[in-house]
Amino acid sequence: MPKTARRLTVHPVTLREVEVLRVADLTPGMRRITLGGAQLRAFTSANGFAQPAFDSLGFDDDIRLVFRYPGHSEPVLPVQQERGVELPRNPRPLSKVYTVRRWNAEAGELDVDFVKHGIGVGTTWAYRAQPGDRIHFYGPSASRALPDDADWLLAAGDDTALPAIARLLDELPEDTRARVFVEVAEDSHRLELRTLPHVEVTWLVRDGAEAGTTTLLLDAVKDSGWWEGRPFAWLAGEHTSVRDLRRHLVEDRGVPKEDIGFAGYWRRGEVVALETDAAMPDPQKSATPFERLHELTELVAPLAIRTAVELDVPELISRGVTRVTDLAAKTDCDERALGKLLRYLHTLDVLTETEPGHYRLTPVGEVLTLEFIADRLHPAGVVGREMLGLHGLTESIRTGRPSYASVTGQTFAEVRADQDYEDRYLERLARFQAALAEPIARSGILNGVEHLVLHSGGAGAQAREFLAAHPGLRITICALPAQADWLRRDLPDTIPDDQQRAQVSVAEQSVFEPGPAADAVFVIRAFKSLPDADAAHALRRAAEGLLPGGRVLVVEETFGLDDLDEHDGEADLLGLTVHGSGLRTAAELDAVFTRAGLAHRATHTVGWGATVHELVPAGPSAQQK
Repeated sequence: MPKTARRLTVHPVTLREVEVLRVADLTPGMRRITLGGAQLRAFTSANGFAQPAFDSLGFDDDIRLVFRYPGHSEPVLPVQQERGVELPRNPRPLSKVYTVRRWNAEAGELDVDFVKHGIGVGTTWAYRAQPGDRIHFYGPSASRALPDDADWLLAAGDDTALPAIARLLDELPEDTRARVFVEVAEDSHRLELRTLPHVEVTWLVRDGAEAGTTTLLLDAVKDSGWWEGRPFAWLAGEHTSVRDLRRHLVEDRGVPKEDIGFAGYWRRGEVVALETDAAMPDPQKSATPFERLHELTELVAPLAIRTAVELDVPELISRGVTRVTDLAAKTDCDERALGKLLRYLHTLDVLTETEPGHYRLTPVGEVLTLEFIADRLHPAGVVGREMLGLHGLTESIRTGRPSYASVTGQTFAEVRADQDYEDRYLERLARFQAALAEPIARSGILNGVEHLVLHSGGAGAQAREFLAAHPGLRITICALPAQADWLRRDLPDTIPDDQQRAQVSVAEQSVFEPGPAADAVFVIRAFKSLPDADAAHALRRAAEGLLPGGRVLVVEETFGLDDLDEHDGEADLLGLTVHGSGLRTAAELDAVFTRAGLAHRATHTVGWGATVHELVPAGPSAQQK
C-alpha cells in the first residue's frame, strides 16, 4: 500500500536570471559556483506575472540550469507562465539538473557544486565561469522533508550525490543515527563533512576505475552492519548502481519501497565531443538514453521492445542471465525465435553481444528496467493494459466510439472489475496525488469547509493532505465497491494518525449519486471517461447534496489549443479508444458545467499549473437538462 515517507512541499516553478558571485574549487574534482541576484527575491517576470522568492527546504532539492547551445550567443529559455513554465519545442531549452547545495535566504546566495569530468555542458560552463557571468534556472518544483518516523538513515551515492549528502549532514539533528557511503574518483576528492556523534561516513575510492563501472557502493552496503529499527534509505548516483542498491535493500534487507528515496542522477553512455570544442558535447550526436529510447517508438521497434519487457528479458539480463539458452529456459521461449528477438534488439542498441550467444544491456536497455517504464510497456502493467486500446485507433477514428473491447475482448470497465488490477491502478494513482493535493490544501480553496465529499481515484492521499492543512475537516470519500475496498485497506497506511483517519469515511456510491450533505463536493479527474451528457448529469447530481452556500470543485485536464502538446494528443487519442471520449478543450468543459446548471464562481491555479474550477448552482434558466 502506498504511503508518503517524505512530506512534500510543492513550489511554483519560476524562471530566474542570476549572476555568478564567486567561484571556488572545493577539491580537484568539485567546483562551487555561488549565485545571487534580485530574482532570487520576489519579482515580476517580464511578461507581468508575480513570482515568489526562491526557496529550498529539502537536502536533495534540485534546479535546472539553462545553458546556451554551442555556437549560440543566447540560451533557448522556457516561457514563464502565471503558474509554471512552458518549454519551447524546436529546439528545446538545453538544461541540466543540479542539487541546491546551500541556500542562504538572508544573504540571497545559492551554492551549486559541479563534479569535474571531461565532456559536459554543465561542467564546462562551471569551469569556465567567472564572477559577473549570468545564467537562468528554474526550480525546485518540490521539496521533500526527511521522514519523522525512521529510526536511522542510510545514505549512499557517488560523486554526483555528494552535494546532497553534504547538505543532508549539515541539516541533520544532532542525535540522528546514520550510515553514509560516498564513492569518489580518488582520495583527494574527499570533502570535509560535518561530523555528528552518531553518523558513520565511509569513503570508497575508485582509484582509476571509470565512474559507473564498479560495485564499490553495493559491496560496502552489503557488507555493512545493520542496525535495529526502521531505516530510511536515500540512494543517488549512476542509474545502474542505484537500481542494484535498491534491489538489495528491498529483496535482501526487506526495506519497504516507500522507505527508499532514490534518484539515478546520470547514466553511462557515449558522449561525442564537438569538433570545434573538445569539452562540449555535440547535441546532435550525444542523445541521452531516454532520448534514444523515445526515437525507437516506431512499428517493429516498439513492438519488439514491448515483447522483450513482457518476457522479462531486460530484468533477467540485469540480474546476470545473459546466455540465449538460459534466457530461453527462464522465459519458456523457443531458443531460435528468442535469438532473433535478441539479435534485433542488438541492432536497436538496446542490447550488445559480449560474446557469441551472450548479451548485456546497453544504457538504452537499462532504462527498460525502471519500474515506471516497464509498467507502461508491459501489456499487464497498469498503463500498458490501458494502452492496448490504441491498437483499435483506426476503428475509433472511423466510428467515434471506444474500440477497446474489440481489440482486447473486454471493456476497460470489465478490466477494472478485476480486483488485482484495480488495486495496482489505484496504487499508481495514489503515488502522484500529493503534488496536486498539497498546494490545493495550502491555497485557501477549502477554507470554511467543514464537510467535504470527495470523488477521486487518489482520494486517500488527497484526504491526507487536506487534513494536514485543515485539522477540523470531515471528509466523505465516495467510491464504487472495488475502489472503496482498496481505500479501506489503504487508509491506515496513507493516514497513519488514528484521529485524522477517524475524520474520513468511505461511502460506496458512484459519481452519479448525490452524496451526503456537504459544504463542498470535490470531483478530481473523473470525467475523461464520460461523454458530455453523463459528465453533466454527474455534476448535477453532485450539486444536489450541497448545503446552502456550498460549492462544487472540479479538477479536470483539458486540451490546450494555444500550444499543441504531443502528450496531450496521446492522452486524447487514448481516451477515445478506451472510453470513446478524450480530453476536452476549456470551452468544451465550460459547456459541460453550463449543461449541469452550474456557474463559475472562481478559477484557481495551483501547484504546477493545475486549474481548480469553483462552481455554484446557477439559476433555473441556466440549467439545460
